[in-house]
Amino acid sequence: MSINRKYEGNRISLRVDTARFGEGPEFDREIVEHPGSVVLVPITDDGKILLIRQYRQAAKKILLEASAGTREAGESPERTAHRELQEEVGYRAGKLISIGGSWVAPGYSTEYSHIYIATELEPASLPSDDGEDIVVEEIEFDDLHRLIASGELEDQMSIAALLSAQYVYREHFKGEFGDIYRLLPNDDGTQGCY
Repeated sequence: MSINRKYEGNRISLRVDTARFGEGPEFDREIVEHPGSVVLVPITDDGKILLIRQYRQAAKKILLEASAGTREAGESPERTAHRELQEEVGYRAGKLISIGGSWVAPGYSTEYSHIYIATELEPASLPSDDGEDIVVEEIEFDDLHRLIASGELEDQMSIAALLSAQYVYREHFKGEFGDIYRLLPNDDGTQGCY
């Protein structure tokens, strides 16, 4: 296999991998290299989800999303989650629970997104990134399927995280996360919910 680097950006890079399966013909795959991300589902004390609306240049429209962000160099997913929650939603989490993750687009990207539920929220904002104009909205878990079916919620990373969080919340949430979970260590040393 050979790798040909085409572009090196601040957050993403592009390479072309030339590979072959066994004795078959060579083929090229364009790969977007991404440092990874987190997506957050902040849940208020009364069980509502905090989502954000923000303009997305690639989509050329304002999207309803779960708060999410790219990992900085050397930053753990948990640290990224805490930072993004403060930058985008304006809260600090007393509890941050890992509920898994997913590959965003494994056909062409190395981005893996870690999913967290954030609870015990306290106001504590950090400055937003340049170019972000974010509006925070509270929604009910029961509204998720309607928002997805109507096309109002169309970001796939948010949909995956919200449906995962909805399952965990309905199956395990008893007012606070605690002994109801079997907490196992994640690769980065944090605890996750399984």
